[in-house]
Parts: sequence; structure tokens; C-alpha cells
Amino acid sequence: MSKATGTQAQSPAPHVADSHDLIRVHGARENNLKDVSVELPKRRLTVFTGVSGSGKSSLVFDTIAAESQRMINETYSAFVQGFMPTLARPEVDVLDGLTTAIIVDQQRMGSDPRSTVGTVTDAHAMLRILFSRLGVPHIGPPSAYSFNTASIRSSGAIAIGNKKAVKATYHRTGGMCTHCEGRGSVSDIDLTQLYDDSKSIAEGAFTIPGWKSDNVWTVGLYAQSGFLDPDKPIRRFTKKEMRDFLYGEPTKVKVNGVNLTYEGLIPKIQKSFLAKDKESMQPHVRAFVERAVTFTTCPECAGTRLSEGARSSKIEKLSIADVCAMEIRDLASWVRGLDEPSVAPLLTALQRSLDSFVEIGLGYLALDRPSGTLSGGEAQRVKMIRHLGSSLTDTTYVFDEPTIGLHPHDIERMNKLLLRLRDKGNTVLVVEHKPETIAIADHVVDLGPGAGAQGGTVCFEGTVDGLRAGGTVTGRHLDDRAALKETVREATGALKIRGANAHNLQDVDVDIPLGVLTVVTGVAGSGKSSLVHGSIPAGEGVVTVDQSPIRGSRRSNPATYTGLLDPIRKAFAKANDVKPALFSANSEGACPHCNGAGVIYTDLAMMAGVSTTCEECEGRRFDASVLEYRFGGRDISEVLAMSVTEAEEFFGAGEARTPAAHKVLQRLVDVGLGYISLGQPLTTLSGGERQRLKLAAHLADKGGDGAICVLDEPTAGLHLADVQQLLGLLDRLVDSGRTVIVVEHHQAVMAHADWIIDLGPGAGHDGGRVVFEGTPAELVAARSTLTGAHLAAYVGA
Repeated sequence: MSKATGTQAQSPAPHVADSHDLIRVHGARENNLKDVSVELPKRRLTVFTGVSGSGKSSLVFDTIAAESQRMINETYSAFVQGFMPTLARPEVDVLDGLTTAIIVDQQRMGSDPRSTVGTVTDAHAMLRILFSRLGVPHIGPPSAYSFNTASIRSSGAIAIGNKKAVKATYHRTGGMCTHCEGRGSVSDIDLTQLYDDSKSIAEGAFTIPGWKSDNVWTVGLYAQSGFLDPDKPIRRFTKKEMRDFLYGEPTKVKVNGVNLTYEGLIPKIQKSFLAKDKESMQPHVRAFVERAVTFTTCPECAGTRLSEGARSSKIEKLSIADVCAMEIRDLASWVRGLDEPSVAPLLTALQRSLDSFVEIGLGYLALDRPSGTLSGGEAQRVKMIRHLGSSLTDTTYVFDEPTIGLHPHDIERMNKLLLRLRDKGNTVLVVEHKPETIAIADHVVDLGPGAGAQGGTVCFEGTVDGLRAGGTVTGRHLDDRAALKETVREATGALKIRGANAHNLQDVDVDIPLGVLTVVTGVAGSGKSSLVHGSIPAGEGVVTVDQSPIRGSRRSNPATYTGLLDPIRKAFAKANDVKPALFSANSEGACPHCNGAGVIYTDLAMMAGVSTTCEECEGRRFDASVLEYRFGGRDISEVLAMSVTEAEEFFGAGEARTPAAHKVLQRLVDVGLGYISLGQPLTTLSGGERQRLKLAAHLADKGGDGAICVLDEPTAGLHLADVQQLLGLLDRLVDSGRTVIVVEHHQAVMAHADWIIDLGPGAGHDGGRVVFEGTPAELVAARSTLTGAHLAAYVGA
């Protein structure tokens, strides 16, 4: 063989840079992970499966993504890091081969009324620039079209050093409506909910929560201010007294020797109640605010949030308020029709952004939709918008159940997007339960075998076909299909809805049967939530469990959230003849060293804070003297360390029998949370666990015979194996005499229903109509809607 031929036969040696094609995790111990070690292929789609609480999020988000973000933050200077969130290094021995992680999670977007779909993406900013260049009449720069920017004019003189003072005038044109301050709505306070005008202040006229006659800061301030006669009924106040009572300017007064500030009742209520986030209020205070305050569309701007000037400037007869109110798919067509070379790059970028909305299945939204009203699935897809057209490659994208809130018809579209991100050369990590998305994975990591303490290990790692044959819980249930019911329940009556027109509903008339399981379905944006939440009157006998997140700090746990701790504390107090407050780690019983937290937190400025177990209480959170009190042979810390299943047995019989506590624990077992511990911080629960915890807590509300239970996607975050348990729970609710109405996309729940109401046929203005009413079997037989076609394929008809 010649020398030349020999040279041609040699293959080039692999470059060392090409050897880093795995993300290696060894010895991960975050939350319930038990020394987990996995090797994930880069530039592939890896799906993480397992029952809710098995450790998927702990591995993907709290270990891999968290360490990637922490290492990126460390590349900035200490000064910049001081302004960034501090992240502790995850509990893991080795993390190798990481790339930049972009997290697209289900966290709800801010509920600020000035935050809209347009402002959280770049679409509104680009529209403002467009109108500032092409709008007629021209009213100013982009800020003139912003409802978050107020118009300001000021003048004054400034002197620097020994130089002569120079007069200057500052002027900024903003687009904010001055009447509603850019909110689009104004609040009106119902005075009859604040006081009984037939009584005097001395007789207890106030009906505001917490306003007691002996409170010098509230009732005492009005009674002794000198502006009002405390013994005169409020309805007999003079005009001046009424003006001082309701709208009085802040004035310094002395009450019982204490200097206080007196102001009118309305501004005081606005500051003390309306300035707070409703979700953070105690239930009775929130109920008061919902009764006392009504929000109406701003009469000045008609809800557009914009000033008259911003509304007057138009392009082709449309103002920026008009185009933001259009459905995004219609707006995309309008932008495509604009031909103006002077702003061509801007139009191209805006067109690309709007087309991404349509491509991802959100073309039915409008840019002026408040971001706080988006569901978890919608919020996650809005966050995807900015990444779809990105030129970045070799990036790790991390998704948390991207198919939540999606109709089976839309899941196929989401799958194509995930594969497109992978095909650009990115690593895609997805936590998912839906078999349709698991099926497209290049690599599967199944965690388990159970949840909580029974999980945290890798049960399977490999291909989808290997998962099916692997014998794990996920593998066994991957091809599960619920069958249509042979017989359905008969309705005991009907809840009649007439002329429903909330959001995109088109004067819908529908009868929701009572005493049965009804499933309301349809593609995302078809009007399901508008029909169920906007048309069923909320009141006595209606229990609603929606997708709003559970709010709670690391001091909150399942026992405090469900109200379980109250009967437990009373039982301990009665058995030991002491106060119930001693058995609360947030009250008198708290360890004085760590204030009941169980750990000591040390803030290290721009470095990650350090938490160490409290040496005094050894993490038990209670003062040593409290732990001497026993009930049923256990102290309070031992009870809080029990799992729900253990506690149900403990409080169900014997000397520790406590019926009130046992009832709550039974509900927790019913929703499949028997494995979590009573004192486990809410911050450590997975999304699916929090949803079921909320369901268990709400089942106690107005839960008598004849009650109506409205559930919004209860299968969110549920493993395939848990869906069967949920169906059993829904059956028990109906069999106990309740009406259950479920907004749901999962075909197993549809197949199990007694009655189906299908909305559509499309989303936005293409939806809002009832396209089918009847039993699941009739829907499958008709195959007249998208839902019917997918359900027929699911049950194998």
C-alpha cells in the first residue's frame, strides 16, 4: 500500500472538546433525593417522570438548574451580585458538564394591575415605539403611550459649587390615565359595610374587622379626636362632621396622652386594606374587602388605562388601545399589512414576536390582558415566546410540565416546539406526566418508587420502550386508558345559566346537571373558565378550587394550612391543663433561640446565606419546657414529624382519639397525601402536592349535602397512577350528595364523567359557544368536535 493511500485511510482523531457530551450528576441529596447519580445526554430531549413528590423537581430545578444559575451569577462582580438573588450550592457531590440553564416554569406572573401580556413581553414596548414614529397626531416619545408613565412638569434652579444657579424646566409626557392611575378600574367603597349609621361610634357602629371599642388606634381615635360627637348616631352627623368623618385631611391629635394622626375613614381604609395584596390577607379580612370594595371600569379612559392624548394618536384609524385590545392573531395580520420602510426593522421584530404567540397556541390572547389572570400553563407559554426565535445554541432549557392547561389537540403543537428547541442544538429537560410528551423523549429518567421519604431514587434511565418494559410505576401505567362508563348517573335537577357573555362567551345558554359529575372541556381559550367561574354564582354551598398558588412561608406546613393544628393544640392543652398557644412554634411555644424556625439563618450579603440547625431545640422548633407536655405518649414535635397516614391512625383511636383532627387527616389521605409529614414546610412541596393540599382544605368548606364543588384541572401535577385515585375521590364526592363540576383536559376524567359540556370550536372569538352537551359515549359516537375525536382515539373506539 502506498504512503498516500495510507494517509487517506487514517481518520482524524476526535477533538477533546467533543468529549463533553454529558451532564453528570453524582450524589444529589436535595430535599428527598438519596444520593442520586445520573448522566444526561446533551443536545437531546430528556423527560423526568415519577409520581408527584418523587424528587423530579428536586433533581432538575433545585440541583441542575440551580447550580447552573449560581455559577453564572458568580461570574459577575461582588457589587453586581449584591443586587441579584443569592443561591446556595445544592447538596450534591459532583455536577459536571453544565451549560447555561434557562428555566421556563409555571410560576404565575405578577398580579400588579399595570402588568399585562404586552408589558411582560416586548410586544407593548415595540408598539409604543411604532406609534411614536407613525401615530397621527404625534404626541411625543414612546413614554407618551405608556400607561405606566405619568406626565410630569417641574421647574426650579440648581447651583453646583460656586457657580450661579441655573433655572431649568423638566417635562415628561406619559400616557397614564390620571383618574385610575393606569389601572383601568377604580375602586368604590360600600359605606354600609364599614359602619351601621343607626348607631353612634360609642355604641359600636364600626363593622370593620379588628376595629374594637378599646382600640385607641382605630375606634378610640375617631371617638376622642374632637372632630366628631361619639354619642351621636352617624346618620345624624352634620355635613361638616360627615366630611371630616369620611374625607378628613391628616391632622395631628392627642388621644389619652398619645400623639396620633387623624384622617378620614375612606383614606384610612384605602391605606390599611386596599394597599395590601388580597391573597396575603386572613380569610375573614379578605371576605370583608370583597364585600366592601367594588371595582368598576374607569369612566375617564373606559378601561384602556391611557390618557386622552394617547388614545387620540392613531395609525390607520386605530389607537394603541384599539390594537392592544385585538386578539393577537388579528393584530399580527394588521401589523403584516403595514408598509413603512422607515420602521421596517421594528415591524419585522414585532411581527416575529406576535407570530410566536400564534405558533405557541396563544393567538386568542390580547396584549391588554392582565398578566395575573393567565393560568399557570398560559404563563409558562408566554415565557417561552422570547426563546423561540433565539439564536442561542448549546443552552439547557428546563420546563416544568409544559402541557398543563393544554387540550390534547394543543399538546401535539407543544411537542413540536420542544423538538424544535432540541434540533437547534439545545439540551431540553422536561418534568412531565403526560404520556404524549413522554413518548417523544430521547432519554427518560424515572424517579421513585414512591413519594416523599419513599422516593428520591432513580428507578429507570433509558429509552421510552425500555421504560414500558422496565416494570416501574410509570412504565406500568404509561399505556393506561380509562374506559367509558357503562351507566351514568341521573341528574337531580339543573343549574340554569342564561345569556353568559363573560370574556369571549357568546350569550351561552346551558343547563349544568345537579347531583352528577360534569366535565367542562374544550381547547385552551375556548371559554371554559369564563363559563364556570364567571357564570356560576359564588355563594353559600359553592366550593371552588382553582389554580391560584398556595401562599406560605417556610413556617407554614400542611398542619397549619388545613387547620389541622388547631384541634391538635386544643387536645394537647386540655390534656395538660395549659394554654393552646404553647403548642404553636409561631407563638408562645417557640424556641427562643431560633424563634420557632428550627434553624438559624445567617445572611452573607452577596454570598449565599447559610442555615444551620438550631443547637437549643435541635431543629424541633419548640421550647424545651413545651416538649415535656405529652398527649397519647407523644410530644408536639413528634406529632408534627408523623406522616399523614401515621397521624390518621394515631388520632383515630385510643387515648389520642381526636375526631376533629382525624376528619382533616382523612381528607388528606383521600387526595393521596398520606406520605407527607404534618410539619413539612409548604415551600418543599411539589406543585402537584400543593394542588391536592388545597383540594383537601377546600373539601371542608360548605361541604354538606347538595354543595357544588368546582374544580379547575385537578389532574395538574398528577402522575398517571394517581389519576385513578382522583377519579375515586370525585365519585365519593358525588355519591355523598354533591354536584361536582370539573374543568379538565385529561381524557380519563372525560371518560369517567356523567355529562360533558364541550366549548369551542376554537379559541378566543372562534370559541365561546357550546358545541356539544351529552354523555361521554354520545360524544365519542358523534366525533363532531376536536374533543370527541381525541376522546374516541383515547378509548380506542
